[in-house]
Amino acid sequence: MQALPYATQLLARLGADVVKVEHPTMGDSGRGSSPFMLDPDGRKVGATYLRNNFNKRSVGIDLKAEAGRELFLDLVPHFDVVAENFKAGTLERLGLGYDAIAARHPGVIHVSLSGFGSDSPYQHYPAYASIVEAMSGIYAYKTPDGPPTTIPVGALGDISSALFATIGILVALRHRERTGEGQHVDIAMLDAMVAMTDLVMNLWSLGARQDPEKPLGLICEGFRCSDGYVVMQVVREHQFTKLADLVGKPEWHDDPRFADRYGWEPNLDDVIRPAVEAWSSQRTRAEAAEELAAAGIAAGPSQTAPEIIAAPPVALHNRVVEMPRPEGVAEPVLVPGNPVKLSKVAEGPETRVPWLGEHTDEVLAAELGLDADRLDELRADGVIG
Repeated sequence: MQALPYATQLLARLGADVVKVEHPTMGDSGRGSSPFMLDPDGRKVGATYLRNNFNKRSVGIDLKAEAGRELFLDLVPHFDVVAENFKAGTLERLGLGYDAIAARHPGVIHVSLSGFGSDSPYQHYPAYASIVEAMSGIYAYKTPDGPPTTIPVGALGDISSALFATIGILVALRHRERTGEGQHVDIAMLDAMVAMTDLVMNLWSLGARQDPEKPLGLICEGFRCSDGYVVMQVVREHQFTKLADLVGKPEWHDDPRFADRYGWEPNLDDVIRPAVEAWSSQRTRAEAAEELAAAGIAAGPSQTAPEIIAAPPVALHNRVVEMPRPEGVAEPVLVPGNPVKLSKVAEGPETRVPWLGEHTDEVLAAELGLDADRLDELRADGVIG
């Protein structure tokens, strides 16, 4: 629904021609997410689909139909990469696994992105981002008591998997350039999340525990300002010295409680926070962040959606892309832009997400030479949309 679609959208933004094969009437499951807008035919197009499918073409093929599977395999030799995001084993059961695809196109790069990979004891589990995030250990690490806060940063489990899939695709393509060999790239969302939440096992192995008697030695907190919160991260003693000077507490330099970083957390709420907030509450988030940054302390305002959309750096770096809505709503759909900036690759122009099956005839005619009569037959049989 999101992991592979984000990866292929990123590749499309970098110049790849991406054709998305969807069920001819239901489409990608992301189309059914909420909130949603309506396409020109009045069908729902969900938010998850809208975020992850710019610059692609949509072909509607029923892979459960024998003729649909044959169409899919006929398309394979026309493309460098075939990528799928089903639960492990799904395409194999349809006769469209790596062996079948490689038989048609030995040089193909075949990418499988699933929750747990092709050889995991969990491979029969369905998975969304929250499931692999939980299994990575980060939820229990961040909220050791009580129910975990799920999906704390959006689609971390999806987008991290997407980035590793993109790396795998690019490496496999480079390998093929050198050797002529295709290969299978197997990406598990759980593997990606364990990598992204690296501190969970790493800190544990070094003896760190969630124990007030064994502080980690850092300040990573939000502090109240006149209009919200500023977040700062202090991880070295020299940064704490600068913070003490900035907030008017030079006596902290010689305070035995702050002889090293391990005294910060035990005294955070009683000593450090009141002093910092006495200073920060007299400033806006932007003013506090500016002064902290000028002092060499990493900090930034905790922003809302309207603020991040309107922030000048966002506008300057094309981090927000607008997609006009076809159903008469004036406010456009906003989607994050391409975060990869290359000096010799043009950025954009972006094309909107495809409507379901919008490019079916175009792709099948161009790639397979199917004429209008044959397309009409396949559509009448429900094979294509």
